[in-house]
Amino acid sequence: MKKITQYLPGGSLSATVLLLLLLIVPFLIYKYVSKGTNNFVKLAVIGDEGHQIPDFAFLNQNNDTITNSDYDNYIYIADFFFTRCPTICPVMTYNMKYIQKKLNIYPGVKFLSFTVDPENDTPEVLREYIKSMRINDENWNFLTGSKDSIYSIANSYFAHASQDSTQPGGYSHSGQLILVDKEGRVRSGYSNFVCKECGDVSKKSLMTCPTTGKNFTYEGNPIGTYDGTKDHIIKDLIKDVKTLLAEYHNNPKIERLEKQ
Repeated sequence: MKKITQYLPGGSLSATVLLLLLLIVPFLIYKYVSKGTNNFVKLAVIGDEGHQIPDFAFLNQNNDTITNSDYDNYIYIADFFFTRCPTICPVMTYNMKYIQKKLNIYPGVKFLSFTVDPENDTPEVLREYIKSMRINDENWNFLTGSKDSIYSIANSYFAHASQDSTQPGGYSHSGQLILVDKEGRVRSGYSNFVCKECGDVSKKSLMTCPTTGKNFTYEGNPIGTYDGTKDHIIKDLIKDVKTLLAEYHNNPKIERLEKQ
């Protein structure tokens, strides 16, 4: 102790603090890293094996042609709406704005909205809608094009879009938000987890079977797509975007855990 204290002001007290820091800091780092890796669960890939969003080309609010390549190497959230929608669209757009704000520190995230009423929703109309809704469209494209092309691509997002005179506003469309990864695959988190051994249902994953004691027996039930009108689902989506971003860090500890 003398060798340490003779170089430190404050004598033995400073030396004690230094020794405590040397002991505690590595432990805290270990706990932080451990927590970040051991609780990691990759999101589900939705659809048949190999399913991806097909190539597309639509005009955005600035009359620019937007294609898949504009979203290469980006995670993005998509939805289907129309500017004259009298029901759920304003809520969905507000929630997309909320997600955008919450994720604005992540440069690898974008947003995409397809109109289901392209005859009315020209680029100029979309631009006015963006202005009226006070939307930051720096990383958010609002797309218009032919009805057939938009209605067709909706299917690849596991959404629906159609003209329907029985619906308010004359159109029918999904109220879902869709999470797409960098490879163009639809991804989602889980509603719950079920143990393969005993059938126990839990909100948590990678737990030990309470009956047999076996590890990693819980399988998740994917959400699929996210209800764009419900606040608690929006919070889940934000969390799942962060989880998806973490997947691209290629942490070897995470990959080893997921293979078990």
